[in-house]
Amino acid sequence: MKFSEIVQTLGLTEASSLSQAPDRDPEISQLAAVDNAAAGSLSYVEGGKFASYVGKTGASALILPQDETLQAQAAEREIAWLSGPDPRILFAQAIALFYRPFQPAPSIHPTAVIDPTAKLGKDVAVGAHVVIQAGVTLGDGVCIHPNVVIYPEAVIGDRTILHANCVIHERTRIGSDCVIHSGAAIGSEGFGFVPTPEGWLKMEQSGYTILEDGVEVGCNSAIDRPAVGETRVGRNTKLDNLVHIAHGCEVGEATVMAAQVGLAGGVKVGDRVILAGQVGIANQTKLGNGAIATAKTGIHSDVKPGEIVSGTPAIPHKVYLKAHAIYQRLPEMHQVFKRLKKQL
Repeated sequence: MKFSEIVQTLGLTEASSLSQAPDRDPEISQLAAVDNAAAGSLSYVEGGKFASYVGKTGASALILPQDETLQAQAAEREIAWLSGPDPRILFAQAIALFYRPFQPAPSIHPTAVIDPTAKLGKDVAVGAHVVIQAGVTLGDGVCIHPNVVIYPEAVIGDRTILHANCVIHERTRIGSDCVIHSGAAIGSEGFGFVPTPEGWLKMEQSGYTILEDGVEVGCNSAIDRPAVGETRVGRNTKLDNLVHIAHGCEVGEATVMAAQVGLAGGVKVGDRVILAGQVGIANQTKLGNGAIATAKTGIHSDVKPGEIVSGTPAIPHKVYLKAHAIYQRLPEMHQVFKRLKKQL
């Protein structure tokens, strides 16, 4: 694809080197990270950390911030460029011009087992060895890859993709344009056991699991249904691999969770919350809108909207940084303490 075609498709003709050097229109055959880019590549620069690569990258074209100095450096090296307020978003849009995830054509594989009471929408793709049980409803354009199992009465919305080997349990409602990745279990039984003198009594999990539109669930993640009520994940929320959301949790819209995040039962997470890797949240805890927890944070009490927390147990991030600085000096402080103790 010619660089000019990319610029035109992205609607940035006036914010590119083509306005100054229309003949500098390289053929773009791939996209690459700026530090590994070769001739024929399109890459991007975001922030000061990577600005120096404008002077040494092998890319034929760059997506740059709205920085005239960087643009001039690229022009001096005869690198075509386009710019915008968020180069990373433009790069994501450019990738979509070169790559489309695999999606099979609408068809029903002969090895699929589909209960006659299931309702399938238009243009549905069902892969090999898929099992769709009684009363299931699939919307239009749903894509189900091989070995998926969908339990009775589950509902899957339009254009949702279920990747190979995921399981959708009973009492599950999945919205439109969702993606469930391989190995995920949606609507599995919550961990409900009641202590008795004779041991643990199993409490049946009769509630519902609801994923709103645009939710994406990573590989080998689990979202459990509760004993009563519902577990709900809000619109456009994205979960990484190996995330666990326990029974009765409520997760808001546009929230993101990195790998190995774990939510205990009844946790309430607001909108646009960011949970970094291995964050753990205790039962019934509430996180306000826009809260952020850094990696490995252990949260045992409520977090206010917009607050950033770190550490175990979680404390405000600025306090954590000060405490960590002191922690690094503990050996030195211990030696001082021993000398003072000898002087007493």
